[in-house]
Amino acid sequence: MAAKWFETVAIAQQRAERRLPKSVYGALVAGSEKGLSLRDNTASFDELGFAPHVAGLSNERSMAITIMGQSVSMPVLISPTGVQAVHPDGEVAVARAAANRGVAMGLSSFASRSLEEVCAINSQVLFQMYWSGSRDQMLQRLERAQTAGAKGIILTLDWSFANGRDWGSPWIPDTIDAKAVVKLAPQVLARPQWFWSFARTGHLPSLTTPNMASPGKKAPTFFGAYYEWMHSSLPSWSDVEWLRSQWSGPFMVKGVSRVDDAKRVVDVGATALSVSNHGGNNLDSTPAPLRSLAAVVDAVGDQIEVLLDGGVRRGSDVVKALALGANAVMIGRAYLWGLAVAGQVGVENVLDVLRGGIDSALLGLAKSDVKELDRTDVVAPSDFFRRLG
Repeated sequence: MAAKWFETVAIAQQRAERRLPKSVYGALVAGSEKGLSLRDNTASFDELGFAPHVAGLSNERSMAITIMGQSVSMPVLISPTGVQAVHPDGEVAVARAAANRGVAMGLSSFASRSLEEVCAINSQVLFQMYWSGSRDQMLQRLERAQTAGAKGIILTLDWSFANGRDWGSPWIPDTIDAKAVVKLAPQVLARPQWFWSFARTGHLPSLTTPNMASPGKKAPTFFGAYYEWMHSSLPSWSDVEWLRSQWSGPFMVKGVSRVDDAKRVVDVGATALSVSNHGGNNLDSTPAPLRSLAAVVDAVGDQIEVLLDGGVRRGSDVVKALALGANAVMIGRAYLWGLAVAGQVGVENVLDVLRGGIDSALLGLAKSDVKELDRTDVVAPSDFFRRLG
């Protein structure tokens, strides 16, 4: 077990790259077009400094908060990500790790494990939806989420369809059939540990999306679900307001980059919003969420919970986002690398790394609670912030 432990998320990424087939790893790290937003998501954190104290430091430090109606042990949530073929246990391993560390988990509509299975493991599941299919289909998904025990809804709106990549896109099959096996064999054989982790289970990676299945029908493949989404009418703000009205609990709109959009999210009655550019997979050249965060907080932070999603790799990154006004952050790639390396234990390792980094930053900043963080704790260059819309 000690050999699987890693000290930083960066090391987890290095190990994941060595373990995963090229196409699988490529799907994780991909952004859109030139990758400007992808790179800015992490680079933006490097531009912010801290203003630490040297005495009067706190011997005890608290990270616990309440977010999306959930009491959690630290201001970090699992961001929903689709088909988690990096490890045989996929979302089940993530659910167990999050539950063990007292962290709420976002579960994707495009997940490879069902709502019912994941909610049975983790009592703090937030179900993520796209505006996909008919209103009746979306109502069925909401009802299913409620029956399964989901505590909140995440409506993801931050993904355009301009996903051509200057460095090329990895080939992902619709199903694992004989043709796919032959085509992927060289990559898979070059990563025998990943292959044998699935071989021992007797099952190939699942590319179906059980949470997108209509009642009485077979679950579609990932690309089948993707096709439905791409061919659905794009939502208006009145559509978003309607969907929000169908769910009585916490409701997040994910993907906000602009102040005017943030105000509209408040107007439709959402309880939370996430400042995000979909991990650099939305319209390229969209600034990193960290650059837009302060303007969104200033505009609506007293009316709605504001989260940041994008580029978080360290506990100090979490603290920087909170100092700029975020209530919490969401992580995506970071936990997927941990999952790839060591399953449930790897995800727990990532969460422990972040917790340790948060604690160290709170210590240096002389804070006894994450709620005490404010903008005086960070140093930012004059051209750092963006105010969009």
